[in-house]
Amino acid sequence: MTRTARSLATKAGIAGALAAALVLAGCSAGGDTDSGFDPNEKIELTIAWWGNDERAAMMTDVIDEFEAQYPNITVVEQPVGAPDDLFNRLATDFASGTAPDVFALGGAKPQEYGGNGALLDLSTVADTVQLDKYEDFTLTNATVDGTVYGLPTGGNAIGALVNTALFEQAGVEVPTDGWTWEELIDDANKISANTPDGVYGLDLRIQDILGTYVAQIDENGIYGWDGQLATRESTIESWFDMEKELVAGGGLPDPSIIVENQNLTPDQTLFGTGKAAITFAYSNQIGSYGAGAGGDVEILPPPTSTDVSGVAVLPSQFWAIAAETKHAEASAMLVNWLLNEPEPAKTILANRGLQFNPDILAVVKPLLSPADAQSAEYLEKVLEIGVVAPPQPAGGGILNELSQRIESDILFGKSSVADGSQQWVDELSAALAAG
Repeated sequence: MTRTARSLATKAGIAGALAAALVLAGCSAGGDTDSGFDPNEKIELTIAWWGNDERAAMMTDVIDEFEAQYPNITVVEQPVGAPDDLFNRLATDFASGTAPDVFALGGAKPQEYGGNGALLDLSTVADTVQLDKYEDFTLTNATVDGTVYGLPTGGNAIGALVNTALFEQAGVEVPTDGWTWEELIDDANKISANTPDGVYGLDLRIQDILGTYVAQIDENGIYGWDGQLATRESTIESWFDMEKELVAGGGLPDPSIIVENQNLTPDQTLFGTGKAAITFAYSNQIGSYGAGAGGDVEILPPPTSTDVSGVAVLPSQFWAIAAETKHAEASAMLVNWLLNEPEPAKTILANRGLQFNPDILAVVKPLLSPADAQSAEYLEKVLEIGVVAPPQPAGGGILNELSQRIESDILFGKSSVADGSQQWVDELSAALAAG
């Protein structure tokens, strides 16, 4: 049960939006903006995103369909492999005035770029991108001083993935909703003790769960609505104390393995190779983790020892438009095509999370793979028990690296829990203050 003030269920229409199968809305591709749109003008747009070859092939198919629909528009695709590759290139492109017209953003980047005036105010193309199809909570991370600078590609939520076969092999009862951190510690230690060497109770990457854990204890989670640090040193200490307890009890592997595994892809992790019974991951990764875990994977809310789940439905990425684009209306049409049209949605499915536009979600849900359908069911649950999270502010981009570095120092005895937690608070506070 969550605190009422923080419950997503109090957001009018949110829970219903995810579950409802509404009548499809028509395309609104011809809104009026200052730039206008001339169907006879030859236009070239550039679009950039990150992802693997499968995503690149999917995007090519969808963009080919867009170009067939709008034969006067040519779209130049600029895919890169990893988010940081894109963000590093965007920094250079914006500095030189060669930014792509449309591009993906994530993490604190919508706040950073929006605050710096680099992104198009989407209210100027509100009809074209169908801004009214998106609940306010889905736009938080891309809203700066009341101005919306990006539209979410879809949503995910952190969950606990459980390999039921390993639980059964260890003679440990499979957990259910409402389990506690104390129960997780006990289960993880028992599974490590009662399964073959090299199999562990818990496979942990701190960046995937720390924010949820903190939000269970501190009202706003890691960040406040003012963009500054909201958590307390004592909360961070309690997390690292728990990690050390799990290592000592055998529920977690040796610290060297934890550190080596900090940034592995799902298929390479202990859980993804069937060597761990529990991990934490975003809901859209169930299929990736489950493929190598024998398919016996369930997802449930992470444990909590308070009355708050700490889980938020988070947009996985945003599509944004460069403020300097020469073709604002055409760029908005491309964004609308990627997010709000039924035919491309049948190709995109849940590749970037489950859609927040209820009309499009209604199209996609019957077509989802079993793993993605499982993810959709979990997201509907989170809408009932979850919390609303403040956006990651500019400066918050150091969170993952900082948490991993402090975790390593503490687990290897280079720092005490108290000193490491204080350093975590000091460094993140300084980064947020610097913006």
